[in-house]
Amino acid sequence: MTIRIGVYPGTFDPITLGHMDIIRRGAKLVDRLVIGVTTNPSKSPMFSLPERMAIVEREVADIAGDVTVVSFDSLLMDFAEREGASVIVRGLRAVADFEYEYQMAGMNQQLNNRIETVFLMADVALQPIASRLVKEIAIFGGEIGKFVTPAVREEVVARVAVLGRRGS
Repeated sequence: MTIRIGVYPGTFDPITLGHMDIIRRGAKLVDRLVIGVTTNPSKSPMFSLPERMAIVEREVADIAGDVTVVSFDSLLMDFAEREGASVIVRGLRAVADFEYEYQMAGMNQQLNNRIETVFLMADVALQPIASRLVKEIAIFGGEIGKFVTPAVREEVVARVAVLGRRGS
């Protein structure tokens, strides 16, 4: 029997409740879900790659199923191929996400048509959550507890204390 492996890639800076929703649901669709924590040259991360790896590993530890966390710094399709994946799991929040993800899925298919992209709609209550916005809210002193787990909230707040809060 072939094991169906899925990859859920992202920077996870920080991992949000929206990410956790997609991870829980994605883990039910495959035999093994690999959370691929990556770098993105167009983003300025709040947390280093090793810090994000540790945070994601902690946050997914209690999820049912075979869920592993792996870092990568390559093309997604090369990473997915190395992991033996047949599926890329992507979360969608809004129409703007769909347009971007649709383009990425098309490009990825051109790179490797043996790996399918599966889109999961975020839970309605979690759709507005984006890591970029969570960081921005935290940097300006806003409360982020509705968007991340308590442990992630504490880490973000501690990092903002080091980086310096903005606003009056």
